[in-house]
Amino acid sequence: MAAHRSCRPVWLFILCSFSLFIIAGSQETTVAPEQHASVLDNPQTAAETAEQTAGESGGVEERRWEGTEVRDAAAQKQAEPAVLQPTPQPKDDFQEELVVRPLHSGDIYASFQFRTLWETDFMRGNKVSHYRLFPKSLGQVISKFSVRELHISFTQGYWRTMQWGQPYLPSPPGAELWVWFQDSVTDVDATWKELTNVLSGIFCASLNFIDSTNTVQPSASFKPLGIGNVTDHRFLRYATLPREIVCTENLTPWKKLLPCGSKAGLAVLLKSEKLFHSSFHSQAVHIRPVCQDWQCKTTSWELRQTLNVVFDLHNSGQGKREWSLFKMFSRTLTEACPLASSSKIYIDITDNPEGEQFELSPATSLLSQAMVLGDRRTFSVYDLTQQDTFGSVRSLNLLIRWKSTEGDMLRPLLHAERYVAGYGLQTGEIHTLMYNHHPYRSFPVLQLDSVPWYLRLYIHTLTVTSKGKDNKPSYIHYQPSKDRVRPHLLEMLVQLPPNSVTEVTVQFERALLKWTEYTPDPNHGFYVGSSVISSLVPSTVAMDTNSTRERPLFSSFFPCKEESSYFVRVYTEPLLVNLPTPDFSMPYNVICLTCTVVAVGYGSLYNLLTRSFQIEEPSPGLAKRIANVIRKMRGVPPL
Repeated sequence: MAAHRSCRPVWLFILCSFSLFIIAGSQETTVAPEQHASVLDNPQTAAETAEQTAGESGGVEERRWEGTEVRDAAAQKQAEPAVLQPTPQPKDDFQEELVVRPLHSGDIYASFQFRTLWETDFMRGNKVSHYRLFPKSLGQVISKFSVRELHISFTQGYWRTMQWGQPYLPSPPGAELWVWFQDSVTDVDATWKELTNVLSGIFCASLNFIDSTNTVQPSASFKPLGIGNVTDHRFLRYATLPREIVCTENLTPWKKLLPCGSKAGLAVLLKSEKLFHSSFHSQAVHIRPVCQDWQCKTTSWELRQTLNVVFDLHNSGQGKREWSLFKMFSRTLTEACPLASSSKIYIDITDNPEGEQFELSPATSLLSQAMVLGDRRTFSVYDLTQQDTFGSVRSLNLLIRWKSTEGDMLRPLLHAERYVAGYGLQTGEIHTLMYNHHPYRSFPVLQLDSVPWYLRLYIHTLTVTSKGKDNKPSYIHYQPSKDRVRPHLLEMLVQLPPNSVTEVTVQFERALLKWTEYTPDPNHGFYVGSSVISSLVPSTVAMDTNSTRERPLFSSFFPCKEESSYFVRVYTEPLLVNLPTPDFSMPYNVICLTCTVVAVGYGSLYNLLTRSFQIEEPSPGLAKRIANVIRKMRGVPPL
């Protein structure tokens, strides 16, 4: 107990010493409460204290700030050339639009436009690894194959220009593909073949059937639609598959390229069973470099996905001439795509200024005017990014009720037709009719014809007539075909007189194919791609030549270089030509007859040679058999 009591003063001494040590250290690093109160009460004293503190450590602080200033100056000097040549960060933007145009024929024309802009550079071989809105599959295609522009379309049906007017984006029946490659590509044909195989897998189409026999190099018809006006047509390839069938398996990968897919925005209306139950359906993908400003200091890549469809609601058994989003697509709109910066619906009301032809509900006070195909059109606009557009029910179902069927459609200024004449299966004649409906203006058109090699053209029989007189083309580019290697290519620049019909005729001879070159249904015939008519048509209003000005997507695809004219591309009908076809049933008949003769003749001879003959006695009767049994029991020989 005494030892334990003697230890207590020692522990108390150690604790007191430790507490004094802590208090002394805190006084060196902190301000006493009295000093802190005096500093708050007297700011001048605080300033003097700060000056003294700065004076004590002035040298170190001055060197530190000097070093920082030197580093900032060096960084500024290094950043000066970056200011002269800025390197903007990659940015992307997505917009979606739906244009609805009631047609005078009672049909409804709906055009979807989806545009994705991305400020990046694929042309310099830069590897892009991060994709946000731009689909990665197409970005890799552009980088790998050095693509400058790519335009592909899949169309089911034929656009009836005289009944429906001009479409916003034309396309021929079947599949069409034309690509501009960069000048760094050494072997364009090999790159083109590999590109078609890749695109065939992306869009689940038969583009792998594109080869040298249906590929041409136009010299003037297909110019680049983006920046960089390349005129070397060696880097251009154009091909069509007029017999390509468009169905759901082509629409599904097309919708997957959209940032929101088919889950939100306008893409929810793309229901396959409704789209393909229509008079006309066309889906396309266009990729090109465009300018961001009018000086074109900043460029970006534009991906434009378009889908055009014409519904025949007046003659489909509806009973009354009206339409709505639900009747056309079996769905209504509830929201815009969250990734879209702009989501709008345009209803063309140019022919209904006072509401005397049809009634649009719900009504909107937002109107817009745009220059479309040389005409000033008026549209009712519905902005899906505004919550007021959907109303209290959170659903938008546009409805048009027709009041009158009267009204005249503005006839297109340029129209073209095509057909095959002649009789027999040896020779024939191709007729192309081009109509100029302008009352007093003539304008030139550029015609492109790609004819398969098995229709051997007689180019010396080419004639061009207008109003019963010869019309000599001012430019002709003809590339003859080679059997089983390449098709015919004919390009002509023809002047169309006002209010006239210009007819182009050329004779051909049908070739006899090998029996392995015929299709599975040879009697159906062989398709010849549409003729392409390109022209600058005179405009009734001044066109806008500023391509960077904000405009609706459906009116800003083709660049406009002149205020007095606008660009129009027209496709004619594809041709269906019969070729000399052997009787493919004859081999079947020969096989059947041969097998019958072999079976009957050889079978009978074989039986005669291999069969053995034996004499068989007739069996005894019942009484005889019983008698033999009794005789056998008695030990007597049988009868």
